[in-house]
Amino acid sequence: MLLPTFVILSVLSGVGLCKLYEDVADLPGLHYDFVIVGGGTAGNVVANRLSENPHVSVLVLEAGPSNDGVLDSEVPFLLTEMFTNPTYSWNYTTTPMPGLNGRSVSYSRAFILGGCSAHNGMVYTRGAAEDFDRYAELSADAGWSWNQLFPYFLKNEKWTAPADHHDTRGQFNPHVHGTNGPIFVSLNGFSLPTFEQKVIETTKELPHDFPFNLDPNSGKPLGVSWAQSTIGGGERSTSATGYLAPKFIQRPNLHVLLHAQVSKLVNVTRKKGRPGFGGVEFRYGESLFVAHAAKEIVLSGGAIGSPQILMNSGIGAHAILSALGITTVLDLPSVGQNASDQPFMTTQWAVNSTETFDSIRQNATRFAEGMAQWNASRTGPFVDSGIMTHLGWFRLARDSPAFSVHPDPSSGPDAPHLEFSFIPGGATPGNSMSIGIAVVSPVSRGSVVINSSDPFAPPLIDPGYFSNEWDFLAMRDGISLAERFTSAPTWSGYVGAMTPNLANLSSADLETAIRNATVSNLHMVGTAGMSPCGARYGVVDPDLQVKGAVGLSVIDASVVPIVPAAHTQAVTYAFAERGADLLKQRWGL
Repeated sequence: MLLPTFVILSVLSGVGLCKLYEDVADLPGLHYDFVIVGGGTAGNVVANRLSENPHVSVLVLEAGPSNDGVLDSEVPFLLTEMFTNPTYSWNYTTTPMPGLNGRSVSYSRAFILGGCSAHNGMVYTRGAAEDFDRYAELSADAGWSWNQLFPYFLKNEKWTAPADHHDTRGQFNPHVHGTNGPIFVSLNGFSLPTFEQKVIETTKELPHDFPFNLDPNSGKPLGVSWAQSTIGGGERSTSATGYLAPKFIQRPNLHVLLHAQVSKLVNVTRKKGRPGFGGVEFRYGESLFVAHAAKEIVLSGGAIGSPQILMNSGIGAHAILSALGITTVLDLPSVGQNASDQPFMTTQWAVNSTETFDSIRQNATRFAEGMAQWNASRTGPFVDSGIMTHLGWFRLARDSPAFSVHPDPSSGPDAPHLEFSFIPGGATPGNSMSIGIAVVSPVSRGSVVINSSDPFAPPLIDPGYFSNEWDFLAMRDGISLAERFTSAPTWSGYVGAMTPNLANLSSADLETAIRNATVSNLHMVGTAGMSPCGARYGVVDPDLQVKGAVGLSVIDASVVPIVPAAHTQAVTYAFAERGADLLKQRWGL
């Protein structure tokens, strides 16, 4: 009798407690108080916080599959495998960009529960305090300032010891981190000491150019710091593993439906002349269904998905919509515009060392040993992303040629123009070190627009890289600064030739090389940007409600007006935490 009883209990617990649904037919209904479109970095935050109140019902519609058991996502070192797996990506490609010599580049977006938090480089950076003070100014809402948003960073974060439990004194500032949030953040848990020591030694040998910064997440990021990542216990920490952890997903008022791709908002209503939508249309299998929201619909589809859904629903520029035969419900020309993103390229040098990530990735035996060690004890090289040991944040020199073509686009004197990723590895056979360079305060802007009345057709994605010359000149300065970094005495005898050697190129050839090598940093924001209440531009008000609409919000990276001088994961979490609070206040929850 024991075996059948156990089986029965297992089945019952799966149905009765787990509210993660693989089949729309298993949902108890399609009427909820809140419907959240997208179970990504932001959407799961909102779902968790709204469902804290047992008297409201919440449905999350996620287009992708479950993250559960996806080893490429769970194991930090398998980042590359996860990133290149088409099963877990929307597999987007940008439009050809003049700034990249007419090239299109891949634009990976996650197709899995947890969104890009289950698919990204796991880098945890908040940006400069001035970035957020600028958001407060641009939105005319002090609630988006650094001081008022800082508690939300802490609320999201659970600082944890690295997997190897090494002595972390002098590697971070505990006073600027949270300890009770759903998302684990830690320092690297596997050491490559020779490379790490040389990076830190450079901050002592060239302190003017490359000062050491104890913790870039203090709001003042300039300098070289130890990398921090959303990893805990040797495993990737995501919005799905954190905000939809078993104790949360078992709430009877929180349901998550997988494999549900939203097409558009439907059932248009009018309240005092303002449009609203009663339902969300989505495709499951070959059929269309409508989920109904009694209180509010929340778009959390990201910087590409959210503007796409808005336009498919008749919210956007009338000229674009009418050309596609889509009835304009709300003429908001800013939808899909103002895309703000960071161009990225990598410089590389051969090194006289086998203490690199290359020695693991390029050796099948060592790779298998690392995987086995991770499986056995969650230790070893696979506990880290394998993409960096340190980060550096720098400003251009005051006499940089970039400032002759455009004023300083950064948010203030403590905000960087450039990010360096210091990597003990490369992209070619042999042992290398690399410095990834990102222009993190770009001037260029792009767009995300639909070009079909088919709501499931991919949109046109144009990040607009190097459409403003300032960004290109900043990248060129970044290459010179990277060469300066490797000129420190500590690298003598360790660093060999630059591959390819950009140092000896003519100005014209260097320009061609940069434009041909630049790809995306995948940090797009702004396509549903917030602006002051009453402003005739922008997509959402400072409370993240869509301008001119009722019962419709956008809470994700698309509402951030300008890309922060940072990776966007931590910023998205903080925006989602405050966005959830604004929702709760609006509905008295």
